Amino acid sequence: MSGLRVIPTWRHGQERLYVCFTDGRNVAWYDREAARVNLLSEERREDVLDVLGPFLTGEVTVGPPPVPTPAELARLSLHPDDDLAPNRPGEALQIALDREPAAPRRMRPDPRRRALAAEQAVGEALDRLDGAGWHTLHSVPLPGGDRIHHLVIGPGGLFAVRALHARKQRVLVADPMVTVGRREPHPLLRAVRADADRASYALTAEVRPVLAVFAPSSLDIMAPLREARVLTDMDLATLTRLGGTLKPADVEALHAMARDRHTWTRV
Repeated sequence: MSGLRVIPTWRHGQERLYVCFTDGRNVAWYDREAARVNLLSEERREDVLDVLGPFLTGEVTVGPPPVPTPAELARLSLHPDDDLAPNRPGEALQIALDREPAAPRRMRPDPRRRALAAEQAVGEALDRLDGAGWHTLHSVPLPGGDRIHHLVIGPGGLFAVRALHARKQRVLVADPMVTVGRREPHPLLRAVRADADRASYALTAEVRPVLAVFAPSSLDIMAPLREARVLTDMDLATLTRLGGTLKPADVEALHAMARDRHTWTRV
């Protein structure tokens, strides 16, 4: 008996299998996505491969973990309080609702609940892009109490995404005005572009604006939009079809920079 056990973990829909001693210390891990077994102890190679045998599929590379890139080192050096990557979709709204819940006898639903549902649905759709080489940060705080709902970084570029709740309602877009159902038109595309402009300033890179409409009954765009995109939450995966403009190393470097809270303090 080797005294090793396999513990599966999941993050953003990707599985990683850790090989541990009985006291919980790691000796290796198997990254299915990269088809690689990373060994922390070369002396336990045979034991590790033996216990992982039932889980290995196809050709795999076995060896020590890759040397961290500068972007990975920058990420690892972040204090947990300054790292935005763990933020959930709608993190700021969820905290606000926990601190100040709506009155129990409120006649109308709290609009924050609808906004939270939209951010969660859009965030979940964006998180599913991770396997295609994309990263998404949620609820990025900006000075003055503002925030970027979602910041997407990938081979096709950078996008500041704002979520809009429109469940079972018609949405009419006449740049910059956006009309949801029977509500008054609102110049929402100006706010979406402002989000992208502030992100561009912070990251010194072009960030394009996207309005993500959650579950509309219909979406009508009256004329071609200037720079911005308007998509339903079901169509966000089309962002991955855009031509590659960033190399993998650039994506990782921008992601490491964007997840640092201090990056956003002067925009």
